Amino acid sequence: MNKILENFQYKLILGSASPRRQELLKGLGFEFTCKPINANEDNWPQNLQAQEICLHLAEKKANAFSAPLAKNELLITADTIVWCENKVFNKPLNFAEGKIMLETLSGRMHQVFTAVCLKNTAKQILFFDESKVFFKKLQQIEIEFYLTNYNPYDKAGGYGVQDWIGYVGIDKIEGSFYNVMGLPVKKLYEELLKF
Repeated sequence: MNKILENFQYKLILGSASPRRQELLKGLGFEFTCKPINANEDNWPQNLQAQEICLHLAEKKANAFSAPLAKNELLITADTIVWCENKVFNKPLNFAEGKIMLETLSGRMHQVFTAVCLKNTAKQILFFDESKVFFKKLQQIEIEFYLTNYNPYDKAGGYGVQDWIGYVGIDKIEGSFYNVMGLPVKKLYEELLKF
């Protein structure tokens, strides 16, 4: 056990099926159980913009957790969105939608927002992080190769920063790399220790 976390009193539950989130939380040194939550991620009030959307969805996931929490349990839920040209890019449904997304992101800067909800029996807190991602101008052949070989249909914006497209297509990132992967680990670590 990590000495820093020796006095951490909660049993963590990660309400996510994302292998990236599981990997990142494990990398922080926390022990946790994984209990994916089934919540509709395609539905939010239309007046919401940018980080407001993922804050709403992270809270929605926490509220959709069906089992009652024990006093020593702490639930973590998260949601990541890609925001470009005042439009949200969620997970693409198919190749055609993924292609449109990557063509739009190509040669532009977009924002990645990840919101996290921490909830126990006594309280709930919400926070988010923002990263700016700058893509080079992608060639059609690169977009098609990526979509065919990497199947990024479980990822916001239709890409994984840690995948091949991130290696060849991203000029720079302003902000947390891990936030783009799906969890703002530094902020999460700080909030967990405060909780």
